[in-house]
Amino acid sequence: MECRRLGNSDLNVSVYAFGAWQLGDTAYWGEEAETDAEAVVQTAIDAGVNLFDTAEGYGAGRSEEVLGGALGARRNDVYIASKVSPENCVPPTRLRAACEASLKRLRTDRIDLYLLHWRGSTPLQNTLEAFQTLQREGKIHHWGVSNFDTDDLNELLAVAGKEKIACNQVLYHLQERAIEHAVIPWCEQHGVAVVAYSPFGHNEFPSPRSPAGQVLQAVVADDHVRFGVGLAQRLGGLHALWCDEDRCGRGTAHQQGLITGLFRRAVRGHLTAVIADAAVASRDDAGTQTAFL
Repeated sequence: MECRRLGNSDLNVSVYAFGAWQLGDTAYWGEEAETDAEAVVQTAIDAGVNLFDTAEGYGAGRSEEVLGGALGARRNDVYIASKVSPENCVPPTRLRAACEASLKRLRTDRIDLYLLHWRGSTPLQNTLEAFQTLQREGKIHHWGVSNFDTDDLNELLAVAGKEKIACNQVLYHLQERAIEHAVIPWCEQHGVAVVAYSPFGHNEFPSPRSPAGQVLQAVVADDHVRFGVGLAQRLGGLHALWCDEDRCGRGTAHQQGLITGLFRRAVRGHLTAVIADAAVASRDDAGTQTAFL
């Protein structure tokens, strides 16, 4: 598994990451949610994945709880990214309490990458000062943001200074490429990693029997010939057919292969692909650009 430095941080992360948005959700995984989640997490680690992304808002903390349990004794083998909601950022004591609650759910003593989940109306100065205090105390190692546009990023840069922002997590997939116009160039200029969520889109894959679906499958077949069997196809338990509408959009093995090929082609090789129920990608320029679901 290839690893690269994540933006302005010192985290050397796998170019494939695991997004835990619906981890432990019985409506999503079924009655064996925790057992299935542990199996998938452990298989991802075995495959070389070392970055796991969650948030206090995912399942009202349930995602963090299940991820912490699923990592078990292998927690120190990986990096954990989590997010705090803006309403929990003021006053600073509330942000501290939110962070400590996440630490407890994750069964760990530190969060490697802690993000402000979206801009909100919270003064950035206050949030940043609280992040820095948590860093000094060792509760978080690096911090970043999510869903920030260039105006937000400029405001944040003015408060934080250069080389402090680890990443910006934003929506990015083949049908939603707005960040290519301004956000990606800004992040590239300032060495901030771009973290792309929902890289598979939203249940809008064409039928494999349609002309578009046949093109996608041809792209996947070509990539598998040139690059070998993808990591996603080695993740046991995820070998569902992408044309199964009941599982469409859930990061099935075939979908992952499709997006691997599509990202390589559509973004001119700058991004490699996503895996598992989770995340993807990286950029070849200075300052790693990585993406997550």
